[in-house]
Amino acid sequence: MIRFISGVVALSVLTALPLSSSAHPGDTPPVIKIAPGMTFADAKEPHVAVGSGGQVYVAFGMGNIVYCAVSPDGGKTYNVPVLVARVQNLSLGMRRGPRVAVAGRSVVISAISGVEGAGKDGDLLAWRSPDQGKSWSGPVRVNDVRDAAREGLHAMTAAVDGTIACTWLDLRNKGTQLYASVSRDRGATWGKNVRVYASPDGTICECCHPSLAFDGKGNLHVMWRNALGGARDMYLAESRDGGKSFGTAQKLGRGTWVLNACPMDGGAFSISPTGTVTTFWQRNGEIFSCQPGSEEKSLGVGRQGWVASTADGPYFVWSGERTGAIGSAPGHTEQWKLARNAVNPVVAAPLTGNGPVVAVWTSRDGLEGTVLTHGETYPGDKAKTP
Repeated sequence: MIRFISGVVALSVLTALPLSSSAHPGDTPPVIKIAPGMTFADAKEPHVAVGSGGQVYVAFGMGNIVYCAVSPDGGKTYNVPVLVARVQNLSLGMRRGPRVAVAGRSVVISAISGVEGAGKDGDLLAWRSPDQGKSWSGPVRVNDVRDAAREGLHAMTAAVDGTIACTWLDLRNKGTQLYASVSRDRGATWGKNVRVYASPDGTICECCHPSLAFDGKGNLHVMWRNALGGARDMYLAESRDGGKSFGTAQKLGRGTWVLNACPMDGGAFSISPTGTVTTFWQRNGEIFSCQPGSEEKSLGVGRQGWVASTADGPYFVWSGERTGAIGSAPGHTEQWKLARNAVNPVVAAPLTGNGPVVAVWTSRDGLEGTVLTHGETYPGDKAKTP
């Protein structure tokens, strides 16, 4: 069961903003300083994952350094961020940045870097920690054609059984295509690259990040923004053989967005413990959510959306127009302000569905976040796999 904490704190002024009229000030969780601005003022592009035992892992970049901050207590406090790697020309900005996934006690962080940078070269690299983020080894190159990941946009996810998968915008052929690779040993090695999709019009959307997630049956789902017939709409494809091949791409939503440009906004999707797929994306400055095959529902003005699902439903975060980070939770009709002066909000829930739902963002004060719900974590959910 998930227990929702009805309210959050506005980041800059620390003023309680209740989620609904029934909220009580005592229910409001504090904003957590993950990486204080004095030391990590230039922290960018956080990504968050929650382990089955309630541990929270936040990967982020600063300059050409990849860091990981770990919370051992469900997002209430964070240890000093650990340096994962120094790289050349780290891809960072506009959802380019590190990604983190949890596989038992192992944690994997991925990022793209190149010797020259600026889109001239770039490989997707992965680092692995066997001890819950204390020490790191690597990197291992994921793309099997050198510099094919030079666009700098990718995603990573984990399955309950510890399988890890990456997808990225790939430039090994003419035009931008979507490729994926799977690791079955918790990020130590990566399998043959598989093409997820190639647009018949010659390219998918060139500057929007993709997303991917496993369902409870081990099927891998991938979402991206297409460029087809002059439209920049969102599409979803599924692999039912563990990432070896992908089925027919399915357009999301009933509307369309004809645009001769790249929105630089790929949205996100999540899959609940019961298998419900919830997608969340922008069209012409408006933020929408839908399940595959269903009509989209508008959540208002926004961009750069992210979503995490629990048994109770999806939690959404996104950037509002001049209002910082916005959020929405299952069972509540009102939206709320997570933070002012905040960018790049992300949210994550445990794969098991039990445990904290954590949102993270960057602001002028550094890297921060909050726990949207503490949930329940049972002894049987504790990470046992090395």
